[in-house]
Amino acid sequence: MQQVLYEMTAILARIHDRLLTLNDSFELYFTDKQLHFLVIGLIGMALLFVVHPLFTLLAKKDHILAVSWLYVFTVILVLTFSVEIGQWLSGSGTMDFEDVSSGIRGFLAMFLVFAAIRAVIKGFARLFRKLDGDVQ
Repeated sequence: MQQVLYEMTAILARIHDRLLTLNDSFELYFTDKQLHFLVIGLIGMALLFVVHPLFTLLAKKDHILAVSWLYVFTVILVLTFSVEIGQWLSGSGTMDFEDVSSGIRGFLAMFLVFAAIRAVIKGFARLFRKLDGDVQ
């Protein structure tokens, strides 16, 4: 897990250095905070332009649960990594990628149980509606 974080940090540091070089090369003289404002803002907007049409399509097709799942899954990813980084910084545990994957698998397993129970309930509801329509 530490190695993954170090690699991600190294990649981000190289991107950061490249942006600072471009900033200086074009004589823009943005401060670090201004660059963060611009870059994170642009990344956020790019994600929005991808995610919004996807979520709109899912909502129109009555897949609101898929939208909710994608949101919760994203929060779970951030939460599990935050817990591991917190354990590493505080010394209260070891930072381990298997802990992250185990937590994510826990969410997926519990969601599958929920989805199965939901599917059974919805199936019975459809069956009873159909049977009720046949009786009349």
